Amino acid sequence: MSTRANESETVATPVGDARISWYRGAEPARAVVAVSHGAGGGIEARDLQALAAALPARGYTVALVEQPWRVAGKKVAPAPKTLDTGWTALWPALEKPGLPVVAGGRSAGARVACRTARELGAQAVLALSFPLHPPGKPEKSRAEELTGAGVPTLVVQGGRDPFGRPEEFPAGTGLTEVAYGDHGFAVPKSAGVTEAESMAVLTDAVVAWLDGMFG
Repeated sequence: MSTRANESETVATPVGDARISWYRGAEPARAVVAVSHGAGGGIEARDLQALAAALPARGYTVALVEQPWRVAGKKVAPAPKTLDTGWTALWPALEKPGLPVVAGGRSAGARVACRTARELGAQAVLALSFPLHPPGKPEKSRAEELTGAGVPTLVVQGGRDPFGRPEEFPAGTGLTEVAYGDHGFAVPKSAGVTEAESMAVLTDAVVAWLDGMFG
């Protein structure tokens, strides 16, 4: 699933240029949903593309954010502090439309959104495939990052995500499960569920959550 951005914007940050691909919401747009990629991929990820395709028609502008390390062509993400610096520096560009901004991301991008939400004044956090712990190491929990966001938070998690299955999350977490999904929301053919169906679960949950705040 892929859709064409209305415009692409380069934003200078202290750690290099970032890039924002804008998918404008139907007027009057109610909020900007800004989502960044993880440490192992870019904005071509199926969940980010699904949001860009589905949300604008529902009145939400989607901003897909490419972190500076990806724009520079590097294959390995830098330290969390560097990621936070880049995200914080591009935040004014996300606020330019004059709408409330929901901070979001997948995996490492979700961690960045959680760590910086309160400081930046984000209305809420959308955490896709939140890496609750390294695979096979549940004792190395990152739950405090998630619970410390300080704003309304929705987690969308694959049912078989090795970085944290839905049942491992703290009680009270707002969470939608994509059944059978792995960390990238890929679903095995044996599950009998199509990618389109899985992504519809994700986008429907996000729209319902957004409508509850901005409807």
